[in-house]
Amino acid sequence: MNIPVPDDKLTQIADAPFQHRKIDATKLYRNSTGVGLAEAKSAVEKVEQKLKESAREKFTGAQKANGCLGLDSVGCALASAVWWKVRIYA
Repeated sequence: MNIPVPDDKLTQIADAPFQHRKIDATKLYRNSTGVGLAEAKSAVEKVEQKLKESAREKFTGAQKANGCLGLDSVGCALASAVWWKVRIYA
């Protein structure tokens, strides 16, 4: 099934993979067309593949970090404080 997507939505869907937002593009495609998740995911992956073939250099940048470095740092600081406290009073 080939359901047309409005031009403004199609532009947003095509821009999303460059910003590493494929899930957002899939949601937008589903909301614009009313298709199921599998079909929307497949359509967005096809768009992404075509973009990778035509503009590979735009996909070489680092992905947005979703890590928890701050939380790890706090955990290490707390562990160090506990270790020093135990060492001093032992």
